[in-house]
Amino acid sequence: MSDVALPPATGPGGAPPSRGVPDLVVHGLRKTYGVPPVRALRGVELTVRAGEFVALMGPSGSGKSTLLHLIAGLDRPDEGTVALAGVRTEELGGARLARLRRRHVGLVFQFFHLIDHLSALENVALAALIAGARPAAAATRARDLLDMLGLLDRAAERPGALSGGERQRVAIARALANRPTLLLADEPTGALDSAGAADVLDLFGRLHRTGQTILMVTHSREVADGAQRIVRMRDGCVVDDGVPAPPDPRTLGGGVTVPVPLRVDALTGRRAGRPWPDRAPGRQP
Repeated sequence: MSDVALPPATGPGGAPPSRGVPDLVVHGLRKTYGVPPVRALRGVELTVRAGEFVALMGPSGSGKSTLLHLIAGLDRPDEGTVALAGVRTEELGGARLARLRRRHVGLVFQFFHLIDHLSALENVALAALIAGARPAAAATRARDLLDMLGLLDRAAERPGALSGGERQRVAIARALANRPTLLLADEPTGALDSAGAADVLDLFGRLHRTGQTILMVTHSREVADGAQRIVRMRDGCVVDDGVPAPPDPRTLGGGVTVPVPLRVDALTGRRAGRPWPDRAPGRQP
């Protein structure tokens, strides 16, 4: 895959995202399916801040994919709240929820879900059109994304002519077409060979370094290790949110230096020297 530098992540319309409000807050989320009832989620709590790359792990049936679907607004919880970019989704009707999803969420699936009769370029451009872009702007956005992901020379190909890794990169380009606040990925490497999986993980790392917020479901510890934080689920609950315990103030001071995240130039990948205004991981202003 071409190592083309990605531009800094932006909010909808190209505006810089707010760093004061978490991109995602989940509180008390519960979901039950079927008869006899299966309790898929049992009061899930999760916060993902702007610019974080979070991996969600757990055994099959732990509720990972259900949680992702509720966050994306593809299903409704029985109880609890989901706030995307500060907007509580349970307060929205179907049409407003769909608009919120188009503006703020990008979705990457394990099995790509590309439209077979459309080219790679058309698959990506269609997502931009649905998000509200004009046809010329949608086509430009699609070309730019495929170029950045090393696929511009494959833009005219249909999914059936692409490798698994190439199809997943097209799917990621499609998910980025609306400049999402939150990129959701459900087992994005699960259908790929080791080379394709490595390409996708490298791409996610590059996106994270530009400030893109990512929540990724995976079974693989090797894949999860590429994330900034690992959240673990079991039996419909978050059992470990991956947030380290606050330091004991008695261990600070006395000349001990507390490291502060440094600003990184998205084009060069080099440290720009000046630390972030605060210690929370986030996007560049």
